[in-house]
Amino acid sequence: MRAALEAKRRHADVALISKVHPVRSHSVAAQGGINAPLGQSDTWESHAYDTVKGSDYLGDQDAIEALSREAAQAVVDLENMGVAFYRGPDGRLAPRNFGGASTARTYFVGAITGHAILHVMYEQLLRAGVKIYEEWFVTSLVNEGGFTAGLVAQELLTGRFHPIQAKAIILCTGGCGRVYEPSTNALICTGDGMSLAWRAGAPLMDMEMVQYHPTTLPSNGALMTEGARGDGAYLRNALGDRFMSKYAPNKLELASRDVVSRAEQVEIDEGRGVDDGLGAKSCVYLDCTHLPREFILERLGEIYEIARQFANVDITTQPVPVRPGMHYMMGGIKTNVDGRTRVPGLYAAGECACVSVHGGNRLGANSLLDTVIFGRRAGAHAAEFARQVEFRPLSEGAVLDSERRAQEVLGRPANGDSIAKVRMELGQTMHQYAGVWRDGKGLNTALSRIYSLKERYQRAPVQDKGKVFNTNLVFHWELGYMLDNAEAILVSAIHRTESRGAHYRTDCPERDDQSWLKHIVLDYRPGAAPGIQYAPVTITRWKPEKRVY
Repeated sequence: MRAALEAKRRHADVALISKVHPVRSHSVAAQGGINAPLGQSDTWESHAYDTVKGSDYLGDQDAIEALSREAAQAVVDLENMGVAFYRGPDGRLAPRNFGGASTARTYFVGAITGHAILHVMYEQLLRAGVKIYEEWFVTSLVNEGGFTAGLVAQELLTGRFHPIQAKAIILCTGGCGRVYEPSTNALICTGDGMSLAWRAGAPLMDMEMVQYHPTTLPSNGALMTEGARGDGAYLRNALGDRFMSKYAPNKLELASRDVVSRAEQVEIDEGRGVDDGLGAKSCVYLDCTHLPREFILERLGEIYEIARQFANVDITTQPVPVRPGMHYMMGGIKTNVDGRTRVPGLYAAGECACVSVHGGNRLGANSLLDTVIFGRRAGAHAAEFARQVEFRPLSEGAVLDSERRAQEVLGRPANGDSIAKVRMELGQTMHQYAGVWRDGKGLNTALSRIYSLKERYQRAPVQDKGKVFNTNLVFHWELGYMLDNAEAILVSAIHRTESRGAHYRTDCPERDDQSWLKHIVLDYRPGAAPGIQYAPVTITRWKPEKRVY
């Protein structure tokens, strides 16, 4: 939305395509806040350093500098658009603490910050007159002569496929969280944009870097915001100990997410876990009970309701069991700071992109910031690019190819398999072998299973044969994208024989800057294993050092 708004402000002819209504996009689930060095004693350099350190020195520092330099103005712009950020008793914007930060710089709207920003941005799009194709599903990007020419999308209301001509396309399609089960991500987070771009010739980068959030509910993977720990909640094991004092004595519960998730998993694996309500001791406690009830309801009302509804816990009087859960992709479509990919006219921003500002581990509340900073940059550059090029006509075969693919899938006979079965096995495989802990044997086992699932995918039938809102067919398209993403994650994870950030290999437990201070870049090769290249990490001022909290 920020990209579309910026392009429209620069007098481009803009349309936004979304497979769901825009305010149902997954940004609506972002809870804790958005970072900006707005405080009088805070600086962009401090925010940048925290981000570099959080990334385990894999983040590109030119991109991180852009993120941090522009953060304050981005948050002020959002406030001016109508986002009602929390204010303190003096009437000024008041931040909360968040993990990995050296000072409080996370501005928030209770525990519904993403929800608030999303609705305000949608209002801005309507005000600007941006054309919106909602509930349209993109099935392919079209290149002509190596340049972006447009795309093909299925209108879900009718089932018809449409060609949409464009001089530039910005992919803002989010992550691929549902490649894992369970996940904090919505069911729509299936990595569509990453796969589309990859198949169209744009490389993927840092795909092995998958963030597990420390506090998710065991029953359904629902997120319990880091804002709870930022506002003073504790993590306790079965003995009642605040165990983070052993793993991060300076930052405790507010160490970076990969550090906290691994600490929790150690406590669980060594027998100090608490009952998850599902028959195992696979959790630790998130304890807010020492905080005033009124304080919790004002600042953490969203997770109060989530815990009450899905865990039957009143967090004002009881600790709630939580465990690490898949949450975010640091990797994605390789772009520069203006969102440009290797394919002229193709841009990406947000979680589907890899600038790389997050490197090996994203700091909490940098994700919303990432979307508005690089969304604005991509929108500005794409509008300028479009002014300088001519339309390239879409070939007639582009739509026919999608139609033929749909007809083939809908014509498959029942064979006892289903898209749902393949998708669930995919998610469970990724969680088992490519989660908090990894090793070479397990990763290779997972990759072998993914290739087997790809073969089943080619034969799996779709039960619904109709045209109108055929969500079974949508799930088929999505699963193809998810399998691409899973392959990219595993190939990269197998290749990186060290532990850095969220990528922790028990068979290679140390960070190895001499061999692995570089990005893994993957090229798509139809019918073959991905091509592997490397890109240097851009270092401007902060040299790698031991990362402790």
